[in-house]
Amino acid sequence: MTQNKNKVAIISTSLGSGGAERFASLLSFMLEKLNIEVHNIIINDVVDYEYAGKLMNLGIESADSFPFFKKINKGFLLNHYLKKNGINGIIDNRPRNNLPREIIAKWIYGKRKKWYVVHSFNTVTYFPKSVFFSKWLYQNANKVISVSHAIEEIIKQKFDLKNTITIHNPYDFSKIEIEKETPISGEYIMYFGRFDEKVKNFSLMLEAFYLSKIYLQGYKLLLMGEGSDLAIIEENIERLQLKDFVSIYPFNKNPFQYVQQAKFTILTSRHEGFPLSIVESLALGTPVISVDCDSGPKELIRDGFNGLLIENNNSPVLASAMKKLVDNTNLYDFCKKNASKSVEHLSLETISKQWESILF
Repeated sequence: MTQNKNKVAIISTSLGSGGAERFASLLSFMLEKLNIEVHNIIINDVVDYEYAGKLMNLGIESADSFPFFKKINKGFLLNHYLKKNGINGIIDNRPRNNLPREIIAKWIYGKRKKWYVVHSFNTVTYFPKSVFFSKWLYQNANKVISVSHAIEEIIKQKFDLKNTITIHNPYDFSKIEIEKETPISGEYIMYFGRFDEKVKNFSLMLEAFYLSKIYLQGYKLLLMGEGSDLAIIEENIERLQLKDFVSIYPFNKNPFQYVQQAKFTILTSRHEGFPLSIVESLALGTPVISVDCDSGPKELIRDGFNGLLIENNNSPVLASAMKKLVDNTNLYDFCKKNASKSVEHLSLETISKQWESILF
């Protein structure tokens, strides 16, 4: 294989427990297979996922700095690292809503090729408030990459950018590892991801689970993840008197044995991007019930084919959907049969070709 002189830095907040972080991990393996020298640069010292290539951990490198100077020091360290290693392309995977910080980042990146990834329909996470400066920051990027078509459309409408493209999040089916031992006895439904009430809306999930009464039929709700809102979740469980029917498990970078054995998984988010948890669930043959939030679920779930896609913020409707997948055996078996093949187009190989078409 001929040596590729292209050196790409994937810059992320961390390689921790979120969907954007999991995407960064997968992207590093995709780029390595394209014979690109990969440099993973993370702002905070959290590494849960495997990665291909080299790692520059700014969180560790700046650890001795005084708190006030830590962010400044990270900027200097990043600038030095990019120059020292001859990086000629940057894939920016971070939230980017702080205008002064992004002006500095634009200066640090310089004339290198730049691709910016947007993971959420909530554009205030990835763009400064000023439409004028947002356009100025990104109009000359090689591409602004949205993980769903709905995100790309709102970016084009809001910021009048012409350099947008949609590339869905992939899943590496070859990395699925299933334990032979059953981790949990009995029937259960499942959520796995970040414990963030503001985005994931656990209040809706738990209210619907309570109204469905499927726990009286022996079904438990398993919540797997980590985040700052665990206490809020526990308060809702206590309020609804569901303590005996809801189990909370810590974050697991390999949750697939739990997902595969779940009756179905559930997503109740107020907004999303392109939820990898849905892709992973379907890939394992597990149907999904999801609210029709902006964005992602409607691009993955065909209602009544591989799961149920329902109105958002309506706990009785969600409760009815839970009850339907438990009681309607024919519907459930049909959705389960179609689940894995419905996401075959999101294989790492397919998505890798789309990335290859826009790089260099």
